[in-house]
Amino acid sequence: MGQGLWRVARNQQLQQEGYSEQGYLSREQSRRMAANNISNTSHRKQVQGGIDIYHLLKARKSKEQEGFINLEMLPPELSFTILSYLNATDLCLASCVWQDLANDELLWQGLCKSTWGHCSIYNKNPPLGFSFRKLYMQLDEGSLTFNANPEEGVNYFMSKGILDDSPKEIAKFIFCTRTLNWKKLRIYLDERRDVLDDLVTLHNFRNQFLPNALREFFRHIHAPEERGEYLETLITKFSHRFCACNPDLMRELGLSPDAVYVLCYSLILLSIDLTSPHVKNKMSKREFIRNTRRAAQNISEDFVGHLYDNIYLIGHVAA
Repeated sequence: MGQGLWRVARNQQLQQEGYSEQGYLSREQSRRMAANNISNTSHRKQVQGGIDIYHLLKARKSKEQEGFINLEMLPPELSFTILSYLNATDLCLASCVWQDLANDELLWQGLCKSTWGHCSIYNKNPPLGFSFRKLYMQLDEGSLTFNANPEEGVNYFMSKGILDDSPKEIAKFIFCTRTLNWKKLRIYLDERRDVLDDLVTLHNFRNQFLPNALREFFRHIHAPEERGEYLETLITKFSHRFCACNPDLMRELGLSPDAVYVLCYSLILLSIDLTSPHVKNKMSKREFIRNTRRAAQNISEDFVGHLYDNIYLIGHVAA
């Protein structure tokens, strides 16, 4: 009873002084939050070398400071990081405002290497007056030339010193580049089998399931639209490369390059059968196992069944 009367009297006293228990706690929390904000602001200033970036980004009250912040007011490292997300066109536009920043060689070097992952010139001492911005323009011009005429495109790269006249260097360039037209690339590789050989050896299929490895292979080296000698050559080269990357698996399953060749051909035919709208009666799993084991008798039924499931669930191996 006495404790209850004491609490009522205490609450009345606090209300007269303009406090409540909830309000008193909230004011204490406010004081703590204010102290933390001051501490965080001081920490930001110390970390950023005395430059209050928080003030630059959040406390711009005048109309002149509204919108995107001037990159020259930021530390160079932060400005370069922001500009590194731009493509070549936007970076050229940015150079109209921030000439010293947007023309920096590190930015153009990053653009070159992110688009064309390998060039012979990357591993050489740059000649006098070398510029990665100029190199980007040459690489872009050479890619457009290749997509019109592959032989002329490769000759252009060699004439500019960008590529060495070596099948291995050309293969590395093709493997690390995604700007080349796949139809023109297929024509070029069909004519340059020496480049094709080196391109196949750049693939690593270790510990990959056969259909997935075949998909990766055809993402870099596109399969022809029709069956023929070139498709057989691609499957043969893939089979030998897959076996070379997985010698333990080949011994465990009792597979040879010839057996892998049969499996690859079966997977391509199954892919066409299951994905083509013109095929009404789709091949069943039982039929696929029976047909495949007729051609390669040493292959286990479970393994062939897993191959069928992969195509059925994921799709074409050469799409």
